[in-house]
Amino acid sequence: MKSMTVLAPVALNLVLASIALAQQPASRPANLPPNIEFLPDIQYANPDNRPQLLDIYLPKDAKGKLPVIVAIHGGGWTGGDKRGPFVVPLVKDGYAIVSINYRLSQTAKFPAQIHDCKAAIRWVRANAEKYHFDADHIGVWGDSAGGHLVALLGTTADNKQLEGDEGNLKYSSRVQAVCDFYGPSDFLTINDQAPPDTAIHHNAPDSPEAKLIDGPIPDNKAKAAKASPVHYVTKDAAPFLIMHGDNDKLVPLAQSEELAGALKKANVEVTLHVVKGAGHGFPRHPELLPIIRTFFDKHLKPAN
Repeated sequence: MKSMTVLAPVALNLVLASIALAQQPASRPANLPPNIEFLPDIQYANPDNRPQLLDIYLPKDAKGKLPVIVAIHGGGWTGGDKRGPFVVPLVKDGYAIVSINYRLSQTAKFPAQIHDCKAAIRWVRANAEKYHFDADHIGVWGDSAGGHLVALLGTTADNKQLEGDEGNLKYSSRVQAVCDFYGPSDFLTINDQAPPDTAIHHNAPDSPEAKLIDGPIPDNKAKAAKASPVHYVTKDAAPFLIMHGDNDKLVPLAQSEELAGALKKANVEVTLHVVKGAGHGFPRHPELLPIIRTFFDKHLKPAN
């Protein structure tokens, strides 16, 4: 009992300190240029009483309607964070960047993650006037697990099974352009496509995909197909820019090749940019940003 008496105040202090820290306003990201306005930790949905937050990056003194790029982080659906996405430098080119968090697989199984992403797109449209968003021109960028989710956004517009019910339902979750960095696209083929020195056995019970769909892929093929963007490709999919390294040991390049092939077959505009010698999560080379900017300019800036 003595130890409980001594430890209880310590534990209470730790809890109080954690609460105080959580209540502090988010600090401005390091090295963020002064001409970018940063609006952190805005709630866009509250599924299962778990508030989901987003950050907004805007040009200072923004006027008129800004095309929007919604950034979705990677992390195997079990980790990662919205802070400081790769596409933030595009703010200087006249874009609003909205970077989101979403429920992770240890908290909720698929399709919770795509429900959250679609709720975020609807939130952007519902709040377009307040934040100078152009509700008619929304693109998405994501890497790895985020690449998987943006690919789903680009291929499942108006799919009621994946829409969710987290608010702003009178607005569309359709996006106008997708930039997918090395995202998984077909859970049913990913293990067979993996190289001999793969870092992940995708069919294993503890793989990231198994944790997402709540069971190993071979035993849950219907769930695996439901979570796979390639199975939703139609002629109505958004234009895609896909980037993938040819030395990826986590998500095989063949996953992006398979998705690009399905999009081409459906007569959807798609570009697959292979980064030579790059592995998974390749360093975010600055020379890739002009390619991304050109792609988004084409599809999100009507004047162009």
